[in-house]
Amino acid sequence: MSEESIYGKYQGTLYKLEEDLIGLFESYKRQELEQTGIKVYEHLSSRIKTEKSMREKCGRKGLPQTPHSALRELKDAIGVRLVCDFVDDVYKNVEYIRSFANCTVVEEKDYIRHAKPNGYRSYHMILDMRTPYEDVDGNVPGHYFVEVQIRTIAMDTWASLEHEMKYKKKVSNQKLIEAELKRCADELASCDISMQTIRQMIRENARDEEEETIGEGK
Repeated sequence: MSEESIYGKYQGTLYKLEEDLIGLFESYKRQELEQTGIKVYEHLSSRIKTEKSMREKCGRKGLPQTPHSALRELKDAIGVRLVCDFVDDVYKNVEYIRSFANCTVVEEKDYIRHAKPNGYRSYHMILDMRTPYEDVDGNVPGHYFVEVQIRTIAMDTWASLEHEMKYKKKVSNQKLIEAELKRCADELASCDISMQTIRQMIRENARDEEEETIGEGK
């Protein structure tokens, strides 16, 4: 007999909410693209934390492996990641998320302006979403937590490489690799700033040309 999901009867609800969130973000992306011609993010990914990962996290935190622990005590059963082209787009998406109806931001960590010691950069948010679904406390409307990470393509590439190293059981020259990763993280952050500056210069130039054209037409 298979072990019951740590999410209990709410497992299906998590997938419904994940689908709702994807639809919300994709609708926002289409609307912004139609209105401004700019993609507010390059791509989106989402996941429901696996049984194994959630049970292991409960164990690390000294929590019983129950739906209440997974959905109320911990706050990352549902995860969404937005990957953007530019740093300014990260903060544009942060402001959009803050405007969500039926949503409260309960935690924010800006690892872009305040990078972790190893060089990790990203913007993290924990959302408390008010949903039409029953929650683990039996409430309808129910409340579910969602973890959101927003980062640039460069940050995402670095994080993938760092994650690969972290979960290798044996890595020779680990200290050297960590130092190289930190150096790369700083260089990529510098490139992100340079790319942002270049885009701003291009946009300002385009506005100047548009104003000159309007002026000539008067």
